[in-house]
Formats: sequence, structure tokens, C-alpha cells
Amino acid sequence: MKIPVRYNHVGYAPDAAKIFFVNPAELPETDLAVSDVFFRIVRVNSEKGVAWDGNLLEHTYEHQGTCEYTGESLWSGDFSGVLELGRFAIQLWKKGDPEKLFFETLPFEISNDWIYRQLLANIKSFYYQRCGVELTPDFAGAWARPVAHLDDHIKFHPSMQRDGFWNAHGGWYDAGDYGKYIVNGGVSVAALLLACELMGNCDAGRAIHSPEPLVLPDGLKMYSLKEEVRFELEFFLRMQDTDGGVFFKVTPERWDGFVPPKDSDVLQKRMVLGKSTTSTLNFAGALAAASRVYRKSDAAFAERCLQSAVAAYRWAVSRPYVDWPHNTEGSGGYGDDRADDEFFWARAMLYRELHTRDKEFADVSTESLRELILKDMEALPPKLGVDWRDTQNLGWIALALQDFDLELQKRARTVLEKTALEIIQLQKEDAYGISLRKFIWGSNGEIANHALTLAIVNTWKNEVGGNSLVFWCRELVNYIYGRNPVNVSFVTGSAWSSPKFPHHRICHSDGVKEPIPGLLVGGINSDRQDMYRSMHRAPHYPDELVGHSYTDEQGSFASNETAINWNAPLTAVLALLCS
Repeated sequence: MKIPVRYNHVGYAPDAAKIFFVNPAELPETDLAVSDVFFRIVRVNSEKGVAWDGNLLEHTYEHQGTCEYTGESLWSGDFSGVLELGRFAIQLWKKGDPEKLFFETLPFEISNDWIYRQLLANIKSFYYQRCGVELTPDFAGAWARPVAHLDDHIKFHPSMQRDGFWNAHGGWYDAGDYGKYIVNGGVSVAALLLACELMGNCDAGRAIHSPEPLVLPDGLKMYSLKEEVRFELEFFLRMQDTDGGVFFKVTPERWDGFVPPKDSDVLQKRMVLGKSTTSTLNFAGALAAASRVYRKSDAAFAERCLQSAVAAYRWAVSRPYVDWPHNTEGSGGYGDDRADDEFFWARAMLYRELHTRDKEFADVSTESLRELILKDMEALPPKLGVDWRDTQNLGWIALALQDFDLELQKRARTVLEKTALEIIQLQKEDAYGISLRKFIWGSNGEIANHALTLAIVNTWKNEVGGNSLVFWCRELVNYIYGRNPVNVSFVTGSAWSSPKFPHHRICHSDGVKEPIPGLLVGGINSDRQDMYRSMHRAPHYPDELVGHSYTDEQGSFASNETAINWNAPLTAVLALLCS
């Protein structure tokens, strides 16, 4: 059945804009003008009845004509005037014909709760990615599983020409595979620590900061974001060598099939691989941020994080570019041919944390860091969002959030405000209100990172160029939760349309029908790299249109895999929208 309405399948906040789109080509009658159709917002709770009548517009935002990536000429509807709480549906009617109902959506909610519930699910998703520990029924429910991949006594990869064993216990599986990576983990931790740092004192704050497990409405327990991130940080600390350098990843010797972690553990060995400048600086930036977040709750742990970050930075300074290990084995490569952006991030974070401690760290003094940071700022303008390869935005954000060097703060904030305005202008010019001009692998993660840029700037300034940052941030979130060309709420367990078959080894080997909830899949990917597989294993995309380059199939690693670095910025955005 064709679904002509594009809307947030989960819901809208009462005080938020509530905009949806219609593809008239998918209505049951052809040759309809926008003036021939009107919409109703109807209650689907006990009260029933019509909550709103409205007319459609022939375009969205500043976009005119057809959508470049789907060929659609979208109409838009706005029911922002509906402020009451409850469950609702959108109906499309033919004007002048009271009997002609074209279409009714499945229900969504208007509430202040749905974003918080999605935040909880996203935080909990990192628990389900834990490696080396048992997931117990009181926390994991149907997705409980035995301990596997202890990784506490594993060998080094032969390319390292190093004897002995290493303890790389813990941490999160990175994505749909069983690898564990510092580079990808670093940017993930950085986004989540921003949420921990900036989350206000609201009702949702317990989900971020509580030292004790929370009990969810379904009776299962979960750890707060701060506690969950610490689990990953403990793994990071184990990945630092005695000389301060940081190993690149833990990898199986070959790609696992869709088998449970326990079977994987039996079937093949795992190895520590490489040390690189990028992994070491990712570690330094993330651990310096951790020292700030944990300082009040656990001063000893925070100090350990800071000392480790400084040791990593010193190692990198003495080895400005040690290449990433090119042996991918059964895990992702995460190759990066430059480290200047990681240096900027690490320097900016250390500048925040060491400015009162120059006597202790003379070789990384505030003065020496600032001199280098000024050069970094000239050479590395921010991108629209963070990604694992380009991390300079984390440096800009660190400078914008510090409050002791007002000159650098003002400069960083001004630059990030311009970046936010650039994101918004791209959104205005797009039929779906998104800021992408190409759908890459993990496009949903890119969208989430753009939303995070808007949410961060919103912490000190509500508008840029007369545009509400919260409005445009929410518009990107609406895309992720269903208002997109493929009518999918891209987070597992979030709505009727959510992915049922993500490319995720645990989900397809645990014997549970429903996938683990709270996982953001990669989304539309115009390159469709999985089409190069043999034909009998290739995924089945709906057609050749760029904007339809998504399929909910286990085999579609190019569009339907999950990854912590896509989940992390979305988690941070949801947290900041709750604050």
C-alpha cells in the first residue's frame, strides 16, 4: 500500500512545529491540485473527534519544484496549532466531497514524553552493545545473553611483531559486527559526554547522571548515560600502552557470520591491532572530556582520565603521524591519512582542563597549547558536523564552551553560529528539510551530527539569522523518525515502521523476534555498496531513485547496519531537547 503522507511516526511535542508532507502522486486520484485536498487531525483516543482542519501548501520551506533525489513534488501541511496531548492521525480529504477520505495515517502522539522515551531507548542501546560481560535478565529482558569475548588475555596482531598478551576487556561492540575501535568509539564518547556536560537540571536529568540504575516502565533496569559511558571509558584506559600510545582496535581474525557472541568467541581468535596517531589523539580528546564530566562525582577517576589524556597527547606530539593499521581482518578499517583535526580536538580539550595546572604540565602548558590552537583555528574551519574521520568540530565546541578565554570563546561561537546558519539554509532549500546534498554510508548519523551542531549552538544562542535553532533541529529529528522518502522510523523499536531486520549480528542470532530497541540504522545510501555482492545475496532496493536507497534487510550493510557513532549524536540531541 502506498503511504502518501510523510510524518513523524512517533510524535511531536505540544509546543513544537508539526509539519508533514504529502506526495500527491501517491493519492488514489490523479490530476489533483493542492486546492482540491484538505487535511484533518483526528483524535484516536477515547474522545475521538476532529482536532484541526487545515489546507495544504504547494511547497515546503524555500524549496520549489520537484525533490532532487525522489522526483516528488511535495505538498506540506502544518498543524502546529494543535496543543492538546493525546494520540492523533492525519487524514486527507477531497474538498467538496464529505465522503471522500483519501488516506488516514497510523497514529502518532503529541506529548512531552516521547522524546524522553526515545532518549531512554537510545541510552539503553549502548548497554546491549556491551562486550565481555553477561547481560542479565533484569537489565536485558528477552535480549539477555551470556558473557562472551572477555578479551582480557589476547595476542597482538602479527604485523605488530610483539609477543605477549594484552587485557582489552570491556567496551562496546562498534556496530553490527564484533569489533571494538578507539577511533569510532572516541567520537561516540565525545558526543555522549557533551550531553552529560550540558544536560540541564530537568526531570530527564536522572537518565543522564544517576549513579544508581533506573527502573523503566517495563520493569527492566538500565544504567544512566554517565554510567554507561564509563563502561566504554574503562575499555579505553585498558587500550593505552605503557608508553602512552593507544592501540587502534580489537579485531577478530575474520568476519563473523550472523552468530551469537558466544559462538564467535569459540570459533575464532581475537587480536589487538596497531597503534596510530589518530587513535591516540581520539583517546586524548575523549579522556580529557571525561575528566571534566566525572570530576565532581569521582575525582580519582577524573584525574586518571586526565593524566592518561596528557600521556596520549605527549606520545602523539613525539610521533606526529603514525599510520593507521591497514590490516582490516574481520573488522572495519577506519583509515585516516591526516591527524591535524585530531590534534586540534585534543589540544582544545586539554586547554580547557589544564589552564589552572601549568606548573604540573609544563610541556603542555596553556600558553603552548593556545599558540598551536590559534594555528589550528586558521587551518581547520568546522564542518557541518563531526564524523570519525574529521573531528575538528569537537575542538571548536570545546573552545566555545570554555569560559576563561573569552577571546577564543567569542571567536569559536561566532564560527559555529555561521556553521549552524549554513545547515539551516541547506534545510530550507531541501524538499524534506534536511541538510544533506549526498546520501553517504551512515547518512542518518550525518543528519544526527548536523542536528547536534544546532543543539550545541542553541545552548548559548536561540536564533541565528532570525532562524530558531530548536525548530530546525527538530526538523532533522522528524526525518529520522519517519518523515523521509522511505516512510521509515529509522530507530529500532520506535514505531510501526521501524527496521525489523537490521544488519546486526546479535539481533539475528539471539532468537528474539524483535530487534534490540534504540538502534539507529545507517539509512539512505546512494552508493549501495552491498549491491556488489553476488546476486543471490544482494539486497532488494525498491527502485533506482537515489532517495529510495534503503532496504530493511539483514544483508544490507550499506543501508541497514547500526553503529555507535550514529547512535551517539542522536542520543545527545534527544537529551538536549529534553533539557
